[in-house]
Amino acid sequence: MLDGNKVIVTVALNGGMQQDRDGAVIPKQPAEIGAAAARCYEAGAAMVHVHARDPSGKNSGDREIYAEIIRQIRARSPILIQTTNGIGVRRDPATGQFIWPTDSERLGLLNLEPRQDLFGIAAGSADFYNPEGGYPEETPYVNSPALLKKTIKAVYEMDSALEYEVVEASSLHRLLRYANEGLFDRHRDNVWLLHGGGFGATPPVARNVLFAIDEGLRLFPKAIWGVTATGRDMFKIATLGLSLGCDLVRVGFEDSIHLPDGSAARDNSDMVRAALRIAAIYGVKPATVEEARARFRI
Repeated sequence: MLDGNKVIVTVALNGGMQQDRDGAVIPKQPAEIGAAAARCYEAGAAMVHVHARDPSGKNSGDREIYAEIIRQIRARSPILIQTTNGIGVRRDPATGQFIWPTDSERLGLLNLEPRQDLFGIAAGSADFYNPEGGYPEETPYVNSPALLKKTIKAVYEMDSALEYEVVEASSLHRLLRYANEGLFDRHRDNVWLLHGGGFGATPPVARNVLFAIDEGLRLFPKAIWGVTATGRDMFKIATLGLSLGCDLVRVGFEDSIHLPDGSAARDNSDMVRAALRIAAIYGVKPATVEEARARFRI
């Protein structure tokens, strides 16, 4: 548990498809991402989640771009850095359909230099749909058992922490099966579960999120648990999590540009401040980078 009444605020800065709109400015190039991360740190965030873009602003799986992003962030602030597991999605020029990265491309981000602090992986496949994040078409997004198992093994061998994005509650039982097979200890105290709504068929409604939270803690009793959501539901689900004492709340331009009142934020740091205003209602303060690092056991 975090000492005191604290919450880790993480910011998904850019995503792979989000574009500037309605006054929101999406950081795309490494120096822009580094500056955005520093502003979020000053606003009270302890971690950023990043995607790489190529020089034209399109999603990229280029390992050197990711490495430069890490260098640019660390040159400006001590904020923790988490890389995505969904790198390099692009459109087929002939059909216009999304092409998802291969497992080998995604596993390549486990060996960056300099290394990121934290990792993430979706705990199951899903029909991904997120118009607010630049994905207006429902598209199959495969997270293979092989990819998940290799990622779990590699991250825990590095003594880091791995965020499991809970696409639906059934994916928790997949993780339980892997734990029972000996892949990891379900009682380890940095099992990290991110619950949310609005991604594909996962509804952003309280009873759905509450069930996943409860099931997650039943199966992984020492887990770090957090909440997130897309679009105008982001702060509704953030409020739900904060009212229940979540360990972590994720906001940011990857999944929404909208503040609680429905207006568009101009910068990711606006979203950090909005989350912390809600947290303050419940007497919750932002965890520092040092406190987050200790909770993640890194």
